[in-house]
Amino acid sequence: MSRLSYFFNRLFKMDWKAMWKTTALLKERSGKSRIWLLCDMLRCAVKYNAGYVDYKIAQMYNLNDAQRRTVITRGISNGIVRRMNPKEYWHFFDDKTQFNALFKEWIPRKWLLINEATTAAEVAEMMTLPDLIGKPLEGSSGVGIYKYTPADWADGAEAFLARLKADGIGILEEIVVQHPEMARLCPTSVNTCRIATLLGDKAEGIVYGFVRIGNGKVMDNVDCGGMAARVDLESGKLLTVGADKAGNTYTKHPITGTEIIGFTIPYWEEAKAMCMAAARKVPQMRFIAWDVAITENGPTFIEGNSFPSHAVPQFAAHYPDGIGILTEFRKFIDC
Repeated sequence: MSRLSYFFNRLFKMDWKAMWKTTALLKERSGKSRIWLLCDMLRCAVKYNAGYVDYKIAQMYNLNDAQRRTVITRGISNGIVRRMNPKEYWHFFDDKTQFNALFKEWIPRKWLLINEATTAAEVAEMMTLPDLIGKPLEGSSGVGIYKYTPADWADGAEAFLARLKADGIGILEEIVVQHPEMARLCPTSVNTCRIATLLGDKAEGIVYGFVRIGNGKVMDNVDCGGMAARVDLESGKLLTVGADKAGNTYTKHPITGTEIIGFTIPYWEEAKAMCMAAARKVPQMRFIAWDVAITENGPTFIEGNSFPSHAVPQFAAHYPDGIGILTEFRKFIDC
């Protein structure tokens, strides 16, 4: 799809009310008029395939054209995914039971498929664990994920199975206990690393790494109020402040007080090696964003994303010089 075709397609589907609300926020932040912002948004949409959310997150109103050319916008991201990941292979990642089975050597926890064939006896076996996580078979952004404790199955396995079905749960898993060092960031959520592998035409390797940190909720996802910080790929240290989707930044975690810049991810080398080994399991899928939890015994997969979000790696706070992450992608592929 050409840039112009993409622009008109997005224009037709635009949530104009949300866009107008965004311009009000950006007017306050930038000091620029709404008319100027709207015109500049449209210019960025045509020239860089940027949606208004891209424009806000990357703070494109502060960037010159050279800097804007380094932003990975939604249109560019969609093009990379279409080119790198044939849709007929997405099911290995989109179906969580298929993912757990395929990558089982890196997923030691117990899990159970919840469907019409699931028995109360199978659920009762899972109930011997202290806590459980329930997820829909497909989905993203933390939607439809529940944490269950013994209080939730106090009425027995039959009642708990009915509850799981009513909640839309497709897979029930043993909860991951994170490394104590990762819990220092935020103990209420498993703070996962997002590590993106790229099997490119120019090179193969890891294109970026971020840690996602919760902010008091069960989920660390930025769509659930969490934040992200960029990881130095060589050292495993956090390079930047934490930043959330609303544009707030944090040098220390607001709940735990843990310093974010300079924090070191345990087992970072092992996590990178695991992701690269896993990337070659389905080599047709050349661009995967892996969600990795760090436990006391090393890294483990939470899931792999066949259509990686471009939002987390594009927060303006992570690129204070205005040079975005597209420069990293160009080391691996032409884009």
